[in-house]
Amino acid sequence: MDASAASTARTTAQSSMAPLRIGLLTDRRDGLENWQRALIDRLLADDRFRLQAIIVCPAKPGAAPAAFRLAAALERRTLGRQPVYRPKDPGFAELAFNTLDELVARGEGKGLDLVLAISPLSLPQDAFSSLPFGSWHFSFLDEANADADWYGYEEVIAGKPSTNLCITVRQAGKRDDEMLAEAEFNTKFSAVRNSDFIKERAVTLVMRELRKLTTTRILTTLPSPATRPPLQPPGLGKLLPYAARVGRNLLARGRQAVEEKLGIGAAPWVLFVGDGRPEDFDPRTAVLLKPDDDELRADPFLFPHDGETYVFYEAYTPRNTKAHISVGKLVGDRLERLGIALKAEHHLSYPFIFRHDDGIFMIPETNKARRLEVWRCVEFPLRWELHASALEGQSSADSALFPFRGKWWLFTNLSEFHAYEDHCSELHIFEVDGPDLKWMKPHRNNPVVMGSTEARNAGRPFEYAGRLYRPSQRNEHGIYGYGLNIMEVEELDLHAYRERCVRTIEPDFYPGIVACHHMDALGGRYIIDAMFADQADLLR
Repeated sequence: MDASAASTARTTAQSSMAPLRIGLLTDRRDGLENWQRALIDRLLADDRFRLQAIIVCPAKPGAAPAAFRLAAALERRTLGRQPVYRPKDPGFAELAFNTLDELVARGEGKGLDLVLAISPLSLPQDAFSSLPFGSWHFSFLDEANADADWYGYEEVIAGKPSTNLCITVRQAGKRDDEMLAEAEFNTKFSAVRNSDFIKERAVTLVMRELRKLTTTRILTTLPSPATRPPLQPPGLGKLLPYAARVGRNLLARGRQAVEEKLGIGAAPWVLFVGDGRPEDFDPRTAVLLKPDDDELRADPFLFPHDGETYVFYEAYTPRNTKAHISVGKLVGDRLERLGIALKAEHHLSYPFIFRHDDGIFMIPETNKARRLEVWRCVEFPLRWELHASALEGQSSADSALFPFRGKWWLFTNLSEFHAYEDHCSELHIFEVDGPDLKWMKPHRNNPVVMGSTEARNAGRPFEYAGRLYRPSQRNEHGIYGYGLNIMEVEELDLHAYRERCVRTIEPDFYPGIVACHHMDALGGRYIIDAMFADQADLLR
């Protein structure tokens, strides 16, 4: 949230409609969590919303087992520490909290358009359901009460690949709650971190849904998933093996940190090449491009030039993980290294290279510079100069800039964060003028895709049979870059975006690999990256 959305200036209303009148339901006046403070701050900063009431309601009763409360408190102190969110809107300090009885006595509840619960509460099911847009609810509140919060534990303990987040609404006259939005997120090794991470993402998700409502004044719901019985706090029988697993994970992370300092622990990403089209290639036919010396490689892009095929890729070594952009020539199933194309003081990766008119351009990932950069080639392939920049002050990654049906589109992964910077959960779209980036029009519903299993770009979008496809990362099983999706883009304009997954590629096509997160294709050939579990496997 801090990096891209938390501006001190208030957002100007983009609609002639009256602001959406919102009430927040909480069980406390003090001690708000970071995600709750961030949500309030963002509502106050946007003129499309009027935070009309913060209503203190009865807390959801319940008593968690003492063993769980102790274990959760210890985990919170050791793994869940984060800086306190500092509100930027001056109105935050002037907020008035009213009890439900006070609100009813003054008759102010009738002036709301909707309420959103931000705490586990004890309220009648139909409370506030008669408001024009009903009563909104985060799914993680079902796994908490006044005594404890156990959201995220079940997924970690059970080893589930991803953790679900839903926002539901209850409206008068409807038999059941309806789903407004959902997303899946890569399950963390720690339940506390799993919960905190997703709650931070929940702020972005609910703000998107509220912005949609300000424009249309129509609630659009999704098919509701099958309901599951309410989960209870894990007992001692589950907590003991869970604690042991977290301990082993921490030891492994500590060992990895030491190995990285010694130059032996870098993630061993490598490239594979094969024959096939991007829509149906078989990765089992791919040939490993054995690393030269100790160069590790990821994020490959193919580029044709003067009858040759070049590969631009992220390059690093076990001793120096601050990556740069290297280039080589693809000759059959061999990569002939040519040198360093681009190097900076900060990490570079994802060299999205393309040709436009008489120029050759590249957009490397430069999120450490807190801006998006377009570079132009002045002497192919090793000399480049900065051509344009955009998204100043924002944290963007894995950007793709391409024309489609007469318009230029920028697909990028921004991170709206406070404690957990993450580029795997949000896909943002802009219509732009082209590589000059003189103007950018954001999509009305940014981020158009939420969730780490589909949002992050994983290579060059491509057209096939008149349709647009987007490779995306499938981050799950606690592994960054676990797998690949091919997403068919079914609708694309500044007012709507819709895509569906038509193919998933998992890291099972070569012995020893545990992840594959990028692909590109050109002229009947494809290239894909993969990560080995152990660097030693590359030397066999």
